[in-house]
Amino acid sequence: MTIAPPAASALDLLATDLDGSLLRPGDTGWDAARQAWHLAVDQRPTAVVVAASVRDIVMVVNIARMLGLRVAAQSTGHNAGPMGDLAGSILLRTSAMRGVHIDARARLARVEAGAQWADVTTAAGEHGLAALAGSAPDVGVAGYTLGGGLSWLGRSHGLAANSVVAIEVVTADGALRRVDPDHDPDLFWALRGGGGSFGVVTALEFRLYPITQVYAGVLFFPAERAVEVLRAWREWLPSVPDEVASVGRILHFPPLPELPPHLSGRSYVVVEAACQLSVGQADELPAPLRALEPELDTFQPTPVGEFGLLHMDPPGPVPAHGDGMLLGELPEQAIDVFVDVSRAHGPALLSLELRHLGGALRPGAMAGGAVDGIDAAFAVFAAGMTPTEEATRAVTAAVDAVHRSLAPWSTGGCYLNFAERPKPGQALFGADVHRRLTRIKAAYDPADVIRANHPVPPAS
Repeated sequence: MTIAPPAASALDLLATDLDGSLLRPGDTGWDAARQAWHLAVDQRPTAVVVAASVRDIVMVVNIARMLGLRVAAQSTGHNAGPMGDLAGSILLRTSAMRGVHIDARARLARVEAGAQWADVTTAAGEHGLAALAGSAPDVGVAGYTLGGGLSWLGRSHGLAANSVVAIEVVTADGALRRVDPDHDPDLFWALRGGGGSFGVVTALEFRLYPITQVYAGVLFFPAERAVEVLRAWREWLPSVPDEVASVGRILHFPPLPELPPHLSGRSYVVVEAACQLSVGQADELPAPLRALEPELDTFQPTPVGEFGLLHMDPPGPVPAHGDGMLLGELPEQAIDVFVDVSRAHGPALLSLELRHLGGALRPGAMAGGAVDGIDAAFAVFAAGMTPTEEATRAVTAAVDAVHRSLAPWSTGGCYLNFAERPKPGQALFGADVHRRLTRIKAAYDPADVIRANHPVPPAS
């Protein structure tokens, strides 16, 4: 997008007044500033502002509105694909705002917009407390929570958005608001699970829980045993309490020298689990799965701050493509199809997983916001690495095949943080919730200044 001289002058003035920095095409550091965590996503905004303060965020929103530009807030950019190329937008990076304050007595955390989960889990753990953190330590707290937030503790404590008690947000009119059940309650409701369309979050305040460790680990089996293992896992699930969260997953590790020799170039079917039970109870719980004689068993008492290692997510930005869906049931036929599609698309699917839901993740199980639960029995996520165009085509075809193959058991919905392709609002929120969200968007941002990866348009 070509910037007219008055707009360029306005951005020049903004750059001189920021506590942070503003970059435009051609500036030193431009490519690094515009890059999302997903390296395959090519973001080309009008400008990038790396905010250092709430004041910066207010100025950016006001200047963008004045110039007819939009604002796309981003901390890490883990789910940046659905945002598009960001033409006509200022990319507002909050990654420098990573302050975390723990009120141990009240069991509350206040975190700034750029904080990542590793920042929070480390600080909370020093007080014997746990947050409803994501499975990867470098995921941004704000984006994760705005999308609902699916934690290893979720079956017992619900979505992370349900634990939010207050949000500080700059709305499209440039106003800084602290929203909670008594102040702008509709906006507070929308921000808890409705995504980032309603304002630029500057800080979140949420509850913490007195959990110091869980019994967690992974059972590794050769991928050739996938049907046998996943059927056994499915039969095991009705016996587990809500204090147990687990994942059944097929992994194709690439032959990389930085991986341990027992993983590099190998394919496995694995069961990952986190158990909030006494060590004795938890050690007995996986017995039916251990009876299958895994090749490797990593279960042990694990500090909650080390959950980031359990799911084996990449430790840094990668070129990747993925997408999710929700299943209402998982009969044996669905498991057979799940395994068949993984085998058919081989190494292109680095990971194909099934997350067990239910418990406090059921809609209505806990009081919450726009998305207070996930109306499904299992969440599916399929992903692969896309370093080349050929790999991108292969992974895209594989993800498409997963959706087609599992369609008979699909609910038709998708959990927002697993939706890495554009989705209709009804699929993410349900028709009634989506209509209410569009009305709230119209009330706070009728000109659609604030841009999100899964946009909610203002009601007309």
